Amino acid sequence: LPVLFFLISSSLSLSMTGSCFFSLFCFALDILPYSIRVLFESSIRNCDGFLVKETDAMNILDWKTKQNDVEVPFCPARVVLQDFTGIPAMVDFAAMREAVRNAGGDPVKVNPACPTDLTVDHSLKSLSFPRFGKKKTKQWSSKVFKNTSIIPPETGMAHQVNLEYLSRVVFDVKDFLYPDSVVGTDSHTTMVNGLGILGWGVGGIETEAVMLGMPVTLTLPEVVGCELTGTASPLATSIDIVLGITKHLRQAEVAGKFVEFFGSGVSQLSVADRTTIANMCPEYGAMLSFFPVDNVTLKHLKHTGFDEAKLEVMEAYLKAVKLFRNDESSSREPEYSQVVQISLSSIIPHVSGPKRSQDRVAVNNMKSDFQTWFQIAAEKQNDIVPVQYEGNQYELSHGCVVIAAVISCTNNCNPSVMLAAGLLAKKAVEAGLEVKPYIRTSLSPGSGMVTHYLSSSGVLPYLSKLGFEVVGYGCSTCVGNTAPLPEAIRNAIKQGDIIACGVLSGTKNFEGRLCDCVRANYLASPPLVVAYAIAGTVRIDFETEPLGTGVNGRSIYLRDIWPTRKELHTVEEECVISSMFKELKEKMEKGNKRWNSLEAPESPLFPWDLKSTYIRCPSFFDKLAKEPVSPQPIENAHVLLYLGDSVTTDHISPAGSIARSSAAAKYLTNKGLTPREFNSYGARRGNDAVMTRGTFANIKLLNKFIGKPAPKTIHFPSGQTLDVFEAAELYQKEGIPVIILAGKKYGLGSSRDWAAKGPFLLGVKAVLAESYEKVHKSQLIGIGIAPLQFLPGENPNTLGLTGREQFSILFPPELSPKMTLDIKTSTGKVFSVFALFDNDVEITLYKNGGSLNFVARRFL
Repeated sequence: LPVLFFLISSSLSLSMTGSCFFSLFCFALDILPYSIRVLFESSIRNCDGFLVKETDAMNILDWKTKQNDVEVPFCPARVVLQDFTGIPAMVDFAAMREAVRNAGGDPVKVNPACPTDLTVDHSLKSLSFPRFGKKKTKQWSSKVFKNTSIIPPETGMAHQVNLEYLSRVVFDVKDFLYPDSVVGTDSHTTMVNGLGILGWGVGGIETEAVMLGMPVTLTLPEVVGCELTGTASPLATSIDIVLGITKHLRQAEVAGKFVEFFGSGVSQLSVADRTTIANMCPEYGAMLSFFPVDNVTLKHLKHTGFDEAKLEVMEAYLKAVKLFRNDESSSREPEYSQVVQISLSSIIPHVSGPKRSQDRVAVNNMKSDFQTWFQIAAEKQNDIVPVQYEGNQYELSHGCVVIAAVISCTNNCNPSVMLAAGLLAKKAVEAGLEVKPYIRTSLSPGSGMVTHYLSSSGVLPYLSKLGFEVVGYGCSTCVGNTAPLPEAIRNAIKQGDIIACGVLSGTKNFEGRLCDCVRANYLASPPLVVAYAIAGTVRIDFETEPLGTGVNGRSIYLRDIWPTRKELHTVEEECVISSMFKELKEKMEKGNKRWNSLEAPESPLFPWDLKSTYIRCPSFFDKLAKEPVSPQPIENAHVLLYLGDSVTTDHISPAGSIARSSAAAKYLTNKGLTPREFNSYGARRGNDAVMTRGTFANIKLLNKFIGKPAPKTIHFPSGQTLDVFEAAELYQKEGIPVIILAGKKYGLGSSRDWAAKGPFLLGVKAVLAESYEKVHKSQLIGIGIAPLQFLPGENPNTLGLTGREQFSILFPPELSPKMTLDIKTSTGKVFSVFALFDNDVEITLYKNGGSLNFVARRFL
C-alpha cells in the first residue's frame, strides 16, 4: 500500500493531506470490479516506465471513465501451453538460442521469464499419429529451460490440469505475495476464473511474448456485473445453470467484455459449479467470466489439500489488497458497466440445440420443439425404418438417438454432474433398463481424475454396462472424433430420410460435426445424456412417458432413477474431493514411466534432426543483429494477394489435413513420405517449411487475381499462375518484396500465430487493408509486418488500384503512433495510409523486427 500511495500521489497534483488522499484512493479501489483490481495490482508490480508506465496504472484506477478508451498492459503470473501451440513455442525458443549463439551471445541466457507449463496431451486424435522428434523436443525443453515444466501424457487436458494442479491462487515467491493470473493457448483457459484466477486464451505469438517477459495489451474492458439471486431447482445441474446464464449473457451482448459474478446466489455455487460456468464463457462471447475468491473458494482449497498455514496467509493477503469477496449482504459491491440479473430459481433443466449452443430447450418441451425445428410433415412424423443390427431387429424413427457421449472437458471439474450420470446409470441398471447396442455411446473424461472418482464411487461399472466405456482423455465427440456409426444404421438413416440425433455433454453441437448423417445435435448434462440414450429418442416427455420397461414389466420413469442432491453430496464428500486431488498430486510427482524413460539431450542447444519432417529450426532469427535498425523502405513491392472483406485467420493460417496437390504435399513427397503419412498441419506446427507452404492454402481463399476460390495467385514478372507459396518463393529469389491488399475486417476469427508467421516467412512486408481484427493486427506487429490502413472512405476501387502495380512505401527514421505514410505506385499514383502503430511499445517492437526479435536482442 505505501508503494501504491507513493506512485499515485506522485502522479497527481492535488493539495490535500495524506490521510485524505489515502481515503480517496481506497474509495477508488473499492468501487473497481475485482477483475480490474487484478489488472491494477499487476500494473503497479510490473511498472518499469517502458512496457508498463505509471499512466497505465492511473488509467486502470480510473477504469470507470477510461473503459473502452485506452489500452493497458497486463503481465500475467504464468503461461499454460497445450500440445499443438506449445510445440512451436519451444521450437522458437530453441531457434532463439541458436541465433543468440551465432550472434556471439550466451544461449544459456535464453529462458522463459514467465513461469510456463506445457501439457503434452490435447487431442485424442493427435495421439494416434507418430511424433518424430516432438517428444525429444519437449523433454529437452523441460531439462534445459528455466521456468519451464512439462506435464506428461495421460494426465489430462490443458485447462483441466491448469485448474486441478497448476493453479496457485496466490503466488508466494521468496516471501513475496501476488495474485495468480494466467494466459493460455486454449480458449477454455477461462475455467480458472471460477477459482478467482484471472486468465484467458491468447494466440501463439502473444504467448511467446509473455513467456519472454512482455505484457499482453488489451483495451481497458467493460465489466458486466452478473447478479445471481435465488436458489436453483434440485433437478437443475450446473449445465442447466450454464445454459441459462449463456442465454442471458448473449442477450446482454457481452462479447469482448469481462463478466464478474456477485450477489447472494454466488455463495450457493460450489467452486466446481463456478469453473463450469467460467469454462463456457467463450460460448457466450465474453473475454472472461470472473468469480472473486471468497469463503467458498477457501473451503474448496482446504478440501483439495492446500496447507492450512498457506491458506491463512492467502486469506490475509487477499483481504489486505481488497481482492477477497465478502459474501455478507452489508458489504459494498463494485460499480459495473452494466448489471445483468439472473434468478437461479428460474432455471429449470434444459438442453441446447439442435444446431447452436445458445438455442435452449426446456426438457419438458423437447417433443414440440423438435417438430418446430424440423417441420416434419404430418404423414411422415411416425415413419419407421426397420434395421437389422448384430442379429436383432430395431426400428429407427425421427428423433432417434444414435450418438450419446458423456464428455467431461466442460464439467470434469464438477464431480456432481459426472457422479449424477454414474448414479443414474447405477439405478437404471438395477431397474433393468438398457441402451440399444447400435447407439454410439462413449465416456471421454477430461482427466484421469474423473475416471478415478467414478471408479472409487462404484458407478463406473454401471456406466460401462450401459455402453459408456472410457475411450480416452482429450477432445473427442465435440471436435468430430466419433467412431463411425454402423453401416446398417447409416444406410437406414439416409434411405428413410430420418432425422437422427446426437446428445452430448460437451460444448459444441454444429450440424454435421458429430456425423454427416446426424442432423440434430443437443448439448445436455451428463445424466440427461444417459437418460436420452436409455430412452433411445429425444421425442419423449420425461414427466408422462417412461424411459423403458424394467424388471417384472414395470414402467420406469426418469424420476424413479434421478439421484437426489443429498445422494450426490454424500458420494462427493466421501469419494471425491479430498482423494481426487491427493491422487492427482501423487500422480504428478511420480510422473509417467514411459515418458520418464525417454532419453533427451541436456546440451544448451537443441540437436536438430535434419531428416525430421516434424521439427525444424525456423528462420525467424536468421537476420538477428545486436542493434536494431530503422525500418527499411519497401521499394517496388508486388501484390502477392488481392483479397476482399472478412478474410479470416482460417483462410490465412495452415489448418486441417494436407491436400495431396498442395505445396506442402510436394515438400513432404520430396522427403520420401507417402500421402497417408502427410498427417495434418496442426501436427506439423513445428516445421516452418510445411507451415509456410500451407499459408494461404485454403481452398476457399478468394484471390481477386484469380476470380474463383483457389489457393493460387499470379507471379507478375513471369505472368504464371502458381500456388501462393511458389509465387512467393520466386519473388524472394528475385529480391522483390511483396505486400497484401485486403478489404474490411482482415484477420477475423481465432487468434492463430501462423496467420502472422506464415505471411512473414513468405516475404510479406506489409498488409494494406480497409480495417483489421484487433488481435490479428497486433500479431502482425508482433512478427514484424506493417499493418497499414486506407484512409476513411478510400479503398483500392476508389483509388483506382488494380493490384498489378508495384508499391513503394517510405518509413521516416522516427515512427510515431497512428501516423500517416505516403505510398507511391509504379503508375505514378500517390496516396496516404495510416500506419496502425497505436503506441511507442508497438513501434519499438516493429523496429526490432517483431516482439521475438526484440527480446532476442536483449539477450545479446
